[in-house]
Amino acid sequence: MEQPSHPQGLVLLERMAAELRRSGLRPTRQRVELGRVLFASGHRHICAEDLHAEAEAAGVRVSLATVYNALHQFTGAGLLREIAVDGSRTYFDTNVSEHHHFFVEGEGRLIDLVGEIGIDRLPEPPDGMEITSVEVVIRVRRVAG
Repeated sequence: MEQPSHPQGLVLLERMAAELRRSGLRPTRQRVELGRVLFASGHRHICAEDLHAEAEAAGVRVSLATVYNALHQFTGAGLLREIAVDGSRTYFDTNVSEHHHFFVEGEGRLIDLVGEIGIDRLPEPPDGMEITSVEVVIRVRRVAG
C-alpha cells in the first residue's frame, strides 16, 4: 500500500489504529488500512466485495478473504453491524446504533429508516433465551411509471 504523503492521511491511520486497540483488536497493517477506507466516508452500508474494490482503488493490496475476515472481526468488536438481507448478500453498517432499514430491491441498497416503528407482539423466546435486539428490514422497490 502507498503510505499517505499528506499528514492528514497519517493522522487517519493513527486514529484507526487507536480505535482498533480500544476495541480489543490488534491494529495490523491490513486492518488499519481497511478501517481507514471503510470509515473515512462516515456512516454507510457496504458489502465485502464493494469494500475490496474501494481498497484496491485506494492502493490497499488485500485479498477478498482478508476483507471478509476484517469485517467480521470489526463486527465482533462492536465497530460494525452486520445486516443479512437475504441468503446471498450481507451488508455491514458503520452506524452501530439501534435502527432499522429499507432495502431497495433491484438496486441492492440499504437506507437507514429514520423514526420509530411499532412492533407490538413479539413472540416469547425459547426457554433459557432472551431477545437481545430486533432488526427490521423493509423491502421497497421503485414504482414503475
